[in-house]
Amino acid sequence: MSMFDKLFDEAKAAFDVAYAPYSNFNVGAAILTKDGAIVSGCNVENAAYPEGTCAEAGAIAAMIRQGHKRIAEVVVIGDAALCSPCGGCRQKIKEFADEDVKVHIANLDGLVTTLTVGELLPAGFELHGKK
Repeated sequence: MSMFDKLFDEAKAAFDVAYAPYSNFNVGAAILTKDGAIVSGCNVENAAYPEGTCAEAGAIAAMIRQGHKRIAEVVVIGDAALCSPCGGCRQKIKEFADEDVKVHIANLDGLVTTLTVGELLPAGFELHGKK
């Protein structure tokens, strides 16, 4: 089984348990950390819609909570033609990933496209000396 397949399966499992009663649009994300762990997250909405949490943000929070600091690869899955990370999540991913890290965008059938962090967010905000 390829690493993409492992990440896809984990992202799909997160997608399946997402809490999206307002939009009815589930999203799952899985991250491979630089030290080899796989962590995932799902979108979580609340009654103050749209003040919810994106799947990518949930996965990043889980990654940090588990003591991991750097992203090696990402899969995002949604039931759409192209469910790419929102602008805020692109910036969140950039905080923990190098420009050449692959972000795989998938639908329920499989891979749609792969972009690098640099392609997703070519001019993201960055503080001097951070990383």
